[in-house]
Amino acid sequence: MIASRHFQAMGTEVELYVDAADAAEALDAAEAEFHRLESILTRFRPESELSRLNAKGALEACPELREVVGLALAAREDTGGRFDPTVHDAVVSAGYDRTFDDVPQNGTAVIVGARCGGGVLLDGERIVLDEGVRLDLGGIGKGYAAARAAELLSAAGAALVNAGGDVAVRGGSWPVGVPTSGGSLTLELNSTALATSGRDRRRWRRDDRELHHLIDPATGVPSESDLLRLTVVARDAVDAEVWAKALYLVGEHEAVREADERGLPCVLVTRDGRTRLAGGLA
Repeated sequence: MIASRHFQAMGTEVELYVDAADAAEALDAAEAEFHRLESILTRFRPESELSRLNAKGALEACPELREVVGLALAAREDTGGRFDPTVHDAVVSAGYDRTFDDVPQNGTAVIVGARCGGGVLLDGERIVLDEGVRLDLGGIGKGYAAARAAELLSAAGAALVNAGGDVAVRGGSWPVGVPTSGGSLTLELNSTALATSGRDRRRWRRDDRELHHLIDPATGVPSESDLLRLTVVARDAVDAEVWAKALYLVGEHEAVREADERGLPCVLVTRDGRTRLAGGLA
């Protein structure tokens, strides 16, 4: 018997599924964990630990914030800077300066971008930012929360968590539909994870220019990738989130090459309407 729950957290719809007859306690724990982590990691609440770190430049941080920042810094190193937690000011400059539901869909603005790649130091229980550096942990925080929720649910049975396209699975075999240019492709997830990065969901217009939330740290402005979206399967939801962004930024041909090289199953949809499979998918 599959028990489920749906709720809003981290700016998206969260879906919890667990294969158990009596799952109320596990569902309660997983939902509570999502809300708790949101209160720490969101940039949209001034009282969150992340917002206080961004405002002060240094903070005695809780274990979860230190862990997520550490994961983000490791991802920056692993991806050669393509995944970068210091894109906060660049995202704000592009117009994503409030929760997405409140972002005006049309307007006039000068998009100047912002420097990315600034220094972040983990010093024991302290996190210290270089002057002018602020962090955005939205994507990796959502993946981290999905993984934590799936772990809590798995105490009751095989579990799947879907946080706005960040999917984490613990136990069992779960079919997950991935949109393509011509319909949908079903992938079977077995204790793995899936994430999608794309310019077709969180987007808006300024001065007749379409903008989106996927910042290229090399330029400090929204990416001009030739991909519409990219879905990747990885060992956990954090890795999936990281590599979905990193592969999206390099565009179709380099993403296929790197996915094949790293053995990362990938579904790519190009802006001109084609679907490609990579990383072992056929």
